[in-house]
Amino acid sequence: MSTNSQHQESSVALPDDDHMLAHNVDEEPIEGNRRMFEGGMLKFVALLAIAYSSFHLYTLNIAPLETWSYRIIHVAGALVLGFILFAGARFVSAEEGEARHRWTTWVGAVAMLPALYALYQTFAFYQQVQGGAMRIPVELETWHFGWPLLAATAAGIVMSWFHQRQRSRFSVPDLTLAICSVAVAGYFLMAYNTNMRMSTGTSFAPIGISFAAVAGTALIMELTRRLAGMALVVIAIVFLVYVFAGPYLPGFLGYPGLSVQRFFSQVYTDAGILGPTTAVSSTYIILFIVFAAFLQASKVGDYFVNFAFAAAGRSRGGPAKVSIFASGLMGMINGTSAGNVVSTGSLTIPLMKKVGYSKQSAGAVEAAASTGGQIMPPIMGAGAFIMAEITGIPYSEIAIAAIIPAILYFASVYFMVDFEAAKTGMRGMREDELPNLKRLAKQAYLFIPIVILIVALFIGYSVIRAGTLATVSAAVVSWLSPNKMGIRSILHALEIASYMAIQIIVVCAAAGVIVGVISLTGVGARFSVLLLDVAEASQLLALVFAMFISILLGMGMPTTAAYAVAASVVAPGLVQLGIEPLTAHFFVFYFAVVSAITPPVALASYAAAGISGANAMETSVASFRIGIAAFIVPFMFFYNSALLMDAGWFEIARALITATFGVYMLSGGVLGWFANISASWLTRILLIGAALMMIEGGLWTDLGGIGLAVISFLIQRERKHGLATA
Repeated sequence: MSTNSQHQESSVALPDDDHMLAHNVDEEPIEGNRRMFEGGMLKFVALLAIAYSSFHLYTLNIAPLETWSYRIIHVAGALVLGFILFAGARFVSAEEGEARHRWTTWVGAVAMLPALYALYQTFAFYQQVQGGAMRIPVELETWHFGWPLLAATAAGIVMSWFHQRQRSRFSVPDLTLAICSVAVAGYFLMAYNTNMRMSTGTSFAPIGISFAAVAGTALIMELTRRLAGMALVVIAIVFLVYVFAGPYLPGFLGYPGLSVQRFFSQVYTDAGILGPTTAVSSTYIILFIVFAAFLQASKVGDYFVNFAFAAAGRSRGGPAKVSIFASGLMGMINGTSAGNVVSTGSLTIPLMKKVGYSKQSAGAVEAAASTGGQIMPPIMGAGAFIMAEITGIPYSEIAIAAIIPAILYFASVYFMVDFEAAKTGMRGMREDELPNLKRLAKQAYLFIPIVILIVALFIGYSVIRAGTLATVSAAVVSWLSPNKMGIRSILHALEIASYMAIQIIVVCAAAGVIVGVISLTGVGARFSVLLLDVAEASQLLALVFAMFISILLGMGMPTTAAYAVAASVVAPGLVQLGIEPLTAHFFVFYFAVVSAITPPVALASYAAAGISGANAMETSVASFRIGIAAFIVPFMFFYNSALLMDAGWFEIARALITATFGVYMLSGGVLGWFANISASWLTRILLIGAALMMIEGGLWTDLGGIGLAVISFLIQRERKHGLATA
């Protein structure tokens, strides 16, 4: 969801008689450019959204469609809903009246004519093919479908940039774009259900495929701009420019080149837009978004946060520790770090400030915790499913491997906030400010949908079946709580699931364009060669290089898109270095995720700064410091595979214990607090050195780390004794 989201005011409520702090904490934020329809239009859009979610549930569980056709409809539905719901320009203010640039409506209406004509031609082409035609005449595809479609798409996009209306009003240029989206899908459904599919990427490919792909790519990029900002769009455009500029580039970037027709005849296939990213968004992601919507409708999110407050709120700096627990749990399901910051942070950040955290620290803790949710098994913000799709490694193996890294990350963040609370003398929250733990414990059955999901996955159910069971169980369990889900609530859950899904679907499609460029131009293979050359000088240097590329590619993107792109570019090179595929992909995944808290483009940190009122760059630097373990642990995968459960039980247990002790010392060294007293620079350096040795996992390095820790402790004890006698 967009970082300019405006969270509904109901998220922070005054404590009631039971001191429940969280109310509607997981309500879907209303983006700044989202239309708020009224009356008949509101009902029409709600029906479209319900139909879209229901289509996926029906197709995934009851009547499967042919794969390419299903993915085409999946992307087209998101485009249609997206253009209806999200404006391409700001809304007018009350002082400006009902509209600005009224001429855009008339130009948009004129552009609708070629859009409708192109849509009509798709039906005409389908009838010809059904009548026995092997191919559509080139002149028909070019002049009666291709150019009208491109003209309507271009005019609709440009007009939408200037079309400014009231928030409740619909847009004619966006209606044109919705029709173009249907025309693109209609053509591909016709073409890909015939022998034309076999000709993609060859000189025999119908010209209409290229026209439809150009229009489809432009539509995806425009909706991505509206929903996720310019970062991903700019990266995608750079890759698209590379396709045609490649023959003129020097060195390892150069390649023979592809023609416009040949490239675009392939980019809207499973080599690109309909490839791994859309495969995951059309199955696992949409299913778990529906699951999250059902949890939201049954107010389970409120329960999670209130339970976290009741369990951890009394300890020093309590709200920060609550943030770690609640944001990690919600972020695991949510799928976007920035979106989770907006939802849970609107409650936790003000409470952190209330007990003494600075504005920067409060926002940084929330950003780091929400980002950590993306690496928390079993769902990992849908990252686990994308990794399984790309690598072919079983999902259960990936989820198990993620356990220790997630423990280390959240332990590090916990130690950081605990040390800061101790260093600044913060208090916890009083018992009369907190929810009643005994009362909440009686509602522990609300965890049942999560438990069912995990158990079903690990006893061998497919992800689709497990997710569907968990979704149904959320509705059933709600009948044991005050928030019973009836037909109206279920329909509302299906509706908001579609709204929640649009951004991540279109972002996955945009990432598919980049993945398509990488696979069709071979730039990924050339990057692998470069990585091998660097590794000849130093393998560690090659890993550092891979880290920077992964972070750079992930900046400004949601988790799924960031990982998909980085995995296509960086992971193959790491595998060629001799690193196990699972280790290589976890390495890339971690750095793609933590790009959300890495300056200068730290979306999660910026979202938190917007709530806390702090400087955005200062918040991103603070969140980078709090999440520092996530930048170190991936290097240890390479040196110690036990951290990914790839060893015997004794080695795994030792790795967990020593690495946890290591992140404890790392937190103390970074924050400057150890043995209940502030640390000197010498002690901080010793602690960080001890931490790195302990996390590495070898016997001698562990002993060395323990030795440095003992020296640090003795220094601190002497300082404490000196201060006491002074």
